[in-house]
Amino acid sequence: MSPTFTAAPQATTFIVNVIHAHPGKQDEAFAIIQDVVHYVAERQPGFLWSNLAKSTDGLTVVNIEAIADAGNVGTFFADPVFKAKFALLDTVSSSEFHTYTVGDLVLPKVPS
Repeated sequence: MSPTFTAAPQATTFIVNVIHAHPGKQDEAFAIIQDVVHYVAERQPGFLWSNLAKSTDGLTVVNIEAIADAGNVGTFFADPVFKAKFALLDTVSSSEFHTYTVGDLVLPKVPS
């Protein structure tokens, strides 16, 4: 399955990881979640895409990830290598993730 964009909401599930880096550890937190996401992208068919970003204040990292189904989360965490890689975040940050389903897609209005 390859990522595509449409003008109408799709039944896509998003995972949003908010990673609160310990002081001076933003780059390290980014590298850890980047490794985790690349690991998943190479091995899990439920993975669609991810955006990774660092806040400009140096405090947080965010991973916004599209997956095929909310059940993919359990599949990811069932992989012991994934779990070990993800657990490394605890050494440099506190983090939380939430699962979302698209309810509305808002695009800019284009003048006629």
